[in-house]
Amino acid sequence: MKDMVEADALIAKMGEAAREAAIELAQAPGERKYAALIGAAHEIRNRAPEILEANASDLEFGREKGLSEAMMDRLRLDEDRLRGIEDGLRAVAEQRDPVGEVITEWDRPTGLHIQRVRTPIGVIGVIYESRPNVTADAGALALKSGNAVILRGGSESLHSSTAIHGCMVEGLRQAGLPEASIQLVPTRDRAAVSAMLGAQGLIDVIIPRGGKGLVGLVQREARVPVFAHLEGICHIYVDRDADPEMARQVVLNAKTRRTGICGAAECLLIDWQFYTKHGAAVIEDLLAAGVEVRADGELAKIPGTAKAQPEDFGREFLDMIIAARLVDGVDEAIAHIRRFGSQHTESILTAKDATAERFFAGLDSAILMRNASTQFADGGEFGMGAEIGIATGKLHARGPVGAEQLTSFKYLVTGQGTIRD
Repeated sequence: MKDMVEADALIAKMGEAAREAAIELAQAPGERKYAALIGAAHEIRNRAPEILEANASDLEFGREKGLSEAMMDRLRLDEDRLRGIEDGLRAVAEQRDPVGEVITEWDRPTGLHIQRVRTPIGVIGVIYESRPNVTADAGALALKSGNAVILRGGSESLHSSTAIHGCMVEGLRQAGLPEASIQLVPTRDRAAVSAMLGAQGLIDVIIPRGGKGLVGLVQREARVPVFAHLEGICHIYVDRDADPEMARQVVLNAKTRRTGICGAAECLLIDWQFYTKHGAAVIEDLLAAGVEVRADGELAKIPGTAKAQPEDFGREFLDMIIAARLVDGVDEAIAHIRRFGSQHTESILTAKDATAERFFAGLDSAILMRNASTQFADGGEFGMGAEIGIATGKLHARGPVGAEQLTSFKYLVTGQGTIRD
């Protein structure tokens, strides 16, 4: 009880500061937000040794907690990933400022001129696990869209997130923007999560980024709106008209490039005519790369595969494991994905336009791809510079959540002494 009272007080204090900062950010010129992000990028470069030292402490903590290798990969920073964070900050800085953009405008017979204009949401709460780069991504996108943000990173990434947050705050300071624009909850106490979920009137939207346990908790207990995806159960379908060499390359990349991200392929569907004509090369490539292929039906006869269990379909492995089965054409693939998918990302490999169109029309996942790896389900790859997460709900934001998706809109109505009859 004492922990909860202290957490409520902490989040209330941070929330009040964030609301004050949000008022100033909503009116801040784009040049100052740009300067803050470029300043933060410089600090990431200058403080690289300090950040990597902090990350080493987090990795040790993660090993002691017994984190899986996939989770450890999410937690790990190195020179290349720090350059990626720096590049992401610069990319967000270079984007057009969405605040104040006129989405559409029109005139009415009454003489009114009406504009629908982008406006910040206000205060965003981001709750995430393991990946310390989210500290920079979320802070940058919130700032670009004129929102204040309260960040609650995973307990295992506290040192890394704190070091990166320090760079973000220095960028704000240099640009003359409120330091409370980007705040990091300075405790591992899980009571802070509950306090954020109940912070009505202080936090306008919660964005969880993590595993099924975290996202499910947020969706069950949040008393403020949530942008979220529960799982990334991504499918890749090899159609009968797929190019066999393309299929081999794309499937292998979709599964193995990084297994611990939500865009990693978790289920492989192969048209039986493709399999009859081209054989098991796609499966054999996965096996050779060290992937455990949990195969159903005819595919289970391929040497080296493991027999799939019913629960393997509709499961997010986040590991070197993939479920696989044969299907009879695109309609059966669509039916399987509708039953087992999480409406995150699905890809079809085919040379036939009509089949691709049927796949796109028959599914309602947030991201649908053709002849491309599901690993491209990422805000940076979509040209957003970064993302806070992939939203699979159907209201407000869907797919990669970038700066534009962190805005709402308002109507500006201009008359000339206009009165209503």
